[in-house]
Formats: sequence, structure tokens, C-alpha cells
Amino acid sequence: ISICRDLPNIEVITFSVNGISDLEPLNQCQNLSELYLRKNNITSLNELFYLKKLPRLRVLWLSENPCCGSDPHRYRMTVLRNLPSLQKLDNQAVTEEELSQALVDGEEITVPPARRSVENGCLESTESSAAESTMESERELLNFSLEETNKIREELGMKPVRRDKFSSFSPGETDCNRKKRNNILNAVLLLMKELDAEGLEIVQQTVGRRLQAFRKKELQEE
Repeated sequence: ISICRDLPNIEVITFSVNGISDLEPLNQCQNLSELYLRKNNITSLNELFYLKKLPRLRVLWLSENPCCGSDPHRYRMTVLRNLPSLQKLDNQAVTEEELSQALVDGEEITVPPARRSVENGCLESTESSAAESTMESERELLNFSLEETNKIREELGMKPVRRDKFSSFSPGETDCNRKKRNNILNAVLLLMKELDAEGLEIVQQTVGRRLQAFRKKELQEE
């Protein structure tokens, strides 16, 4: 989600089922009002540190992440103590009573989560490794990305991608590289939505040239 650093005016972000563990890039999105992060790999509530300075954030969906833990009351109180401007958390309206109770039962987050760099440029929390994506999550991500990809290709007048082509990865591709590939794809799709007709035409021409180059290379290899 590093692309968010270059989208300071974005208002709604949907990153559910994306294997996300780091929310630091979002602290630049000062106009963000709705953030959907259901079913990711966010392991620590300290990630809320990066959302505390977003003045317009009103809707947050964070459920089904490891950071929610086994105590739903403590989780909700901690989120509301640190993000008291929320009007809805996990599709449930926030009440004045909850905000008052959060000052007692919630934990104040004052520092960002500690991290360590790992091989291939991936980041992990020092508290625990990010949980592996479940088969269900991978299927949801695939369906979402495939649908979005084909929607963009249709707008560009291109043929849709077949599922077997979209989901194939090289045998030697690591899990880290696979996540990078998905993140890059989602970033491209996100930026495509910001383009006007002229911008999309430029992308169409560029994509066409790239595809021709790939096809030429494939024919030479055969």
C-alpha cells in the first residue's frame, strides 16, 4: 500500500483481503474518511498509531485481523480510545457511552509498532510474524483482483484475462514476491481509477506496446 503516500487526497480506501500488515503509508492520507481493512495480517493494534492523525477518518473496518485478539471488548475500546472521531467501527455505530468507556478500558497507543527488515524487502512485526493468508482469503483476493483487472481491460478495449492465466505464478516465486506482485497490481488498479479518458488512452497505448513486446519475446523463445 505504499502507493497511498502519493494519494494524499484520497477519501475512501478498500484494502480488505490483501495480506496487509503495515499501515504506515496511510498517515499521509489526510482526507481519508473511510478505510476498509477486513481480513488482513495486521498483528498489532499499535498500527493505529498511523491513523491517529487522520482528522477526517469516520469509518474503519478492521475486524478479522490478528490484532483483534480474543477479547472483543478490549479491542473495540482500544480502537475507540485512539480514534475517538470514528462514527462506525466494523460496521457497528459508535455511541457516546462507548467513547466514554474507552477512556477507562481502552489502551492508549503512543508509539508505532517496532519492525525489523527481512530478506527481499518484506516487513514483519517483532511481536509476531504476520499470519499466513488462508485459502479462503486467497480466493477472495484472486476474485477481487481478477474482476478489477478485467473491468479495467474492458475499459481499455482489451480481452479479459482467463483465471488460469491470472492466478499462475512461476514455480520459483516466493511468497514474498507473490505478495509484492499482488500489491503492485492493486496499486496500478487504484491509480487507474484516478485517470481521465486521456490518461486511460495513454495507458492503453503503453499496455499495447508492452504486450506486443512480451508476445514477441514468447515467440522467440518458442
